[in-house]
Amino acid sequence: MSKSLDAPATQADRTVAQVIDTIADAASDVRTAIATEREHSGTVNPSGDEQLAADLRADELFEERILGIDGVATYASEEREEVATSDGRLHVAMDPLDGSSNLEPNSGMGTIFGVYSERPPTTGRNLLAAGFVIYGPVTSMVVARDGRVKEYVLGDDRRVVDDDVTVPEDPTVFGFGGGVDSWTDDFRTFAEEIRRELKLRYGGAMIADINQVLTYGGIFAYPALQSRPEGKLRLQFEGQPMAYIVEAAGGRSSNGEQSLLDLNPDELHERTPLHLGNASLIDRLESETGQ
Repeated sequence: MSKSLDAPATQADRTVAQVIDTIADAASDVRTAIATEREHSGTVNPSGDEQLAADLRADELFEERILGIDGVATYASEEREEVATSDGRLHVAMDPLDGSSNLEPNSGMGTIFGVYSERPPTTGRNLLAAGFVIYGPVTSMVVARDGRVKEYVLGDDRRVVDDDVTVPEDPTVFGFGGGVDSWTDDFRTFAEEIRRELKLRYGGAMIADINQVLTYGGIFAYPALQSRPEGKLRLQFEGQPMAYIVEAAGGRSSNGEQSLLDLNPDELHERTPLHLGNASLIDRLESETGQ
């Protein structure tokens, strides 16, 4: 394993650093799976989404390597019903291949992870670190720890390209999922206002859309829908880790009423309405939509 991205102090710190190292080191193998495991698997995940072979391969890779770390007690994944267990004290929850529906058109996708001090399902306030890998023109990794967000380029070595990622003060972009016809009336009105102010950037993979927000400032949302008031995205695997990153970068997260980090799910695969971005825009969304 290559040199740790951070200098750990306590045993928990060392475990967190090993998790981050392991995910970074696995990125090249996941990228290979994206290129070679393109077929449909004929199965669905616990949320009912169709799984591609690449989804299953990424999940297998991460389970084996994450549970091989001393100090990791459990591995939870969007792609599996149950939590896999080992010996240790910390807990890792992952979306192994976010945006895998973009595989066929060769669009953006990535890996999301959160390291928790308590076994999922649990509140986002128990996150010790979170991050994501984007398999774009270059493979990059964003990691939030100790209130700070760093970005790396992954390759033969790891290069820091930004050691203090912050959401730009002047928002530029927006991306809203779910479709206009499915939105609530209040959110539709809010979205129309935002459309007149910001530039649309929506690629069908939350991980890439939120990276746009981190880069340019703005807002991403997959809101409560008329037919699905609980939202679409999974709180434990997607919502809380990305909220941890955005909030550490100076932005805000919300389910329409409060920070995603304050939510305490009853079920591992629980869904949530999700809004992430500049604090001023999230404040405005909560005020205008009351979601």
